[in-house]
Amino acid sequence: MKFSKIEYSRPSIEVYESNFNAALKEFNNAKNFTKQNEILEHLYKQRDEFDTMFQFAKMKYDGDTTNEFYQNEIDYFNKILPQTDKLINNFYQSLVNTQFKDQLEKKWGSHIFNLANNKSKEFDSSIIEELTKENELKSEYTRLIGSINIDYKGNKHNLISIATFLENKNRNTRKEASAAKWNVLSDRQQQLDEIFDNLVKVRHTMATKLGFENYIELGYIRLDRIDYEREQIAIFRKHVVKYFTPIAKKLIDRQKKRLGYDNIYHYDQLFQFNSGNPSPKYHPEEILKRGQKMYADLSEETNVFFKYMMENELLDVINRPGKALGGYCWEISKYRHPYIFASFNGTSSDIKILTHETGHAFQYFCGRDINLAEYRWPSYEAAEIHSMTMEYLTYPWMESFFEEDTEKYLFAHLSSAVSLLLTGCQGDHFQHLIYESPNLSPDERAESWLNMNSIYNPSKIYKDNKYLESGRFWQIILHIYKFPFYFIDYALAKICALQYWQNSKKNKEATWNDYLKLCKAGGTLPFLELVKYGNLQSPFEEECIERIANYIDMFLDNIDDSTF
Repeated sequence: MKFSKIEYSRPSIEVYESNFNAALKEFNNAKNFTKQNEILEHLYKQRDEFDTMFQFAKMKYDGDTTNEFYQNEIDYFNKILPQTDKLINNFYQSLVNTQFKDQLEKKWGSHIFNLANNKSKEFDSSIIEELTKENELKSEYTRLIGSINIDYKGNKHNLISIATFLENKNRNTRKEASAAKWNVLSDRQQQLDEIFDNLVKVRHTMATKLGFENYIELGYIRLDRIDYEREQIAIFRKHVVKYFTPIAKKLIDRQKKRLGYDNIYHYDQLFQFNSGNPSPKYHPEEILKRGQKMYADLSEETNVFFKYMMENELLDVINRPGKALGGYCWEISKYRHPYIFASFNGTSSDIKILTHETGHAFQYFCGRDINLAEYRWPSYEAAEIHSMTMEYLTYPWMESFFEEDTEKYLFAHLSSAVSLLLTGCQGDHFQHLIYESPNLSPDERAESWLNMNSIYNPSKIYKDNKYLESGRFWQIILHIYKFPFYFIDYALAKICALQYWQNSKKNKEATWNDYLKLCKAGGTLPFLELVKYGNLQSPFEEECIERIANYIDMFLDNIDDSTF
């Protein structure tokens, strides 16, 4: 089923609820395992049918946030999704209490029961109003960010297209474009503050209604974190700071030397080389064509997969006005399609997004025939291993996109891994503080972000920009608004992906087989068990972080960036 041929029809919540409850009653009354398993698979089919209409509406809306029809559809789903949460929670309760648990566990594995136990803690009918409000606020944020128009040099730009000027060789151009970008966000500061303030409060209310002290524990449960706790995350952050802030400082010093600057200001951060940042030499259509050749060469599995993506119109990567911020991979459940959403802008991020989101899509493709929806994707931190590893395993093909700038791209891409690790930890630390103290004012939250810069990003200089000096850079990080506590998952996964990259230097074939094995496992195991299953070392082990930091440091030291 090609994306353009999918027909949308608003699902009736009343019909869905009636059919689901009738099937669940049959599930509860089943006299034997065979019958109960048959009804279980039927329940998942019902979920796939319903979810497909929501997924399709969301993709169409994200593609054009000014589309009034799909705005209305998303508003509709925002209101009814908490009711579907209630149905799914009822199913989890029935699953946990079934008399045929041993047989179901033998067929589907034990992790579905771990998930069901966990997910049953995150919902109660008493929080339906708060869930609805949370959905509405997240959509309000998406709409606000997606509608931003930046006037620069006589043209309108969104937050994606303006980034081209932030990598311009001319320092005044970068400074002017940066000012134009942040001035528009400054004009919306009050709205962004209010949306986030309301999100924090509604999440805190949900948590207390469910019996938690604050949102942190509930946030972990909603992310299906089963085999580690916040204390391990806090230690992980300290280890990242210990081993990666010295590398970050070295990279800033090297950037100063390359550019001949005394300081790297906020408008210089994205500009790496006086000869110009590496950028793909081709337009989006040619990038996809070369991407198809790359995946044909990488493996037979990726060859089949990427052809499928192209033939079924499952990549929306062209930037346009009104398109939502960010990139993601999601699914179209009924057809078991992975779907990639992104916005190419002519910078190196086009290739990073292509490889990253393709990693997600490939993992889903590997396990798309699993009937249990929970098993098609792993939890977020495990899912990001697949995406980030794909960025590194495709290094040998970067020349087909960057030509003579390939080594420059590899240096910049690997340097960005250091920045991501530190910013991911900062974002996580920030959110823990926010949800521990939900009554902080917007200015107090912003001050906390600035204070954390001294720990995680001490080299950042926000001089001459009131918005950034106020401590609100984080307001363009959509995960902080829409997916609380997800940001650290990138850092955890980065340590795992870098292990695969290091391993591939020793044995490419064995590393690919480990990666493929992990992709096929989907979400059948919790995070740390998946890490072990994929022949990786736990990112919570200090020795692992130290080893990866040393390897990156050595690799970057061996590149003569003065020639770029």
